[in-house]
Amino acid sequence: MAKRPHMDCYAVGDHAEFAKTVSEYDVYGFAGIVGDFYGVHVNEEYAKTTRFEKRIAQGALSVGFLATVMGTMAAKAPNPGAVSHRYDITFTAPVYIGDTVTARLDLADKDEPRNTCIFTATVTNQKGVVVASGKTYLKVL
Repeated sequence: MAKRPHMDCYAVGDHAEFAKTVSEYDVYGFAGIVGDFYGVHVNEEYAKTTRFEKRIAQGALSVGFLATVMGTMAAKAPNPGAVSHRYDITFTAPVYIGDTVTARLDLADKDEPRNTCIFTATVTNQKGVVVASGKTYLKVL
């Protein structure tokens, strides 16, 4: 595959982030959209019986925040642009309702022959605890 000219819009070290306080509305809204009504997310009494002791946000919500940052990165490329290609994320700590999380991507590598940017992905809470981490991949079109 030939290198796309818009690969030059990206340089190793580029980064972006998005921060948000996770509300009860976010958890219920996300549950309604994706159908994840598991008790640890929406049932306080059930959540008290778990190791978390209170309700937690869905892990995929943190991935959604990373997707927001991927959109910011994709927007750097002029038409035809770039798209999210892959997410390899591990959840390492819970996100509680009321936590403020910051999703951050750092461009770690470029696979020029595949027109792909590889990002280190982290989501941290207000205490600096990493709640999710891994890699994301952006395909430049």
